[in-house]
Amino acid sequence: MGLLDILLGRTKPVVADLDRLFALPSAAVTLEAAAGFTPTGQGAVCFATVEGAAFEQSHREVQALLDADTDRDGPPVELRQDDYGYSWLVSRRAPDQLSALVNDLHAVNSQMEVNGFGPQLLCSLAGFEDPSGRRLALVYLYKRGTFYPFAPLPDGTQRRDNALELQVRAALSGDLRIEQDLSRWFPVWGAPGL
Repeated sequence: MGLLDILLGRTKPVVADLDRLFALPSAAVTLEAAAGFTPTGQGAVCFATVEGAAFEQSHREVQALLDADTDRDGPPVELRQDDYGYSWLVSRRAPDQLSALVNDLHAVNSQMEVNGFGPQLLCSLAGFEDPSGRRLALVYLYKRGTFYPFAPLPDGTQRRDNALELQVRAALSGDLRIEQDLSRWFPVWGAPGL
């Protein structure tokens, strides 16, 4: 970034650092100790819907890449669309296989990036649950390189448990790069994998 960019207030976009996803297993240990949440074994990568042969080829490549791992039930990655028109590649693992789930999420993001779909990538998430059934997602914002917690209330309404989200933010601030701008803590209502 040059002097002219500084004077005109232009900033460089943050480069996504997919390797930050590998911090999730250690953050999960902290999350369990601090709030009682354990992994569900579900995670997903969200992106703006893409159509066409190039995306179909990319999806087949992701499937083939993850098919090599025989330690799972069902398809390696399932393609789903949410009510808002976004696409999700969903991975399911056993709850004690968070590291393998993170590898899946990293592989999906990397393959999409390599095939030219990086600009469509929005976020990735890993699901967690506490003994009472409350759900929580740790969401990685692809374009910001940061994480934030998303905790929908269990009553089925589209309301969040803000107190829990702030508690998780405080607990994980040493484990993950947490998004400081709360206005970027987007709700991911109905996200597959949550």
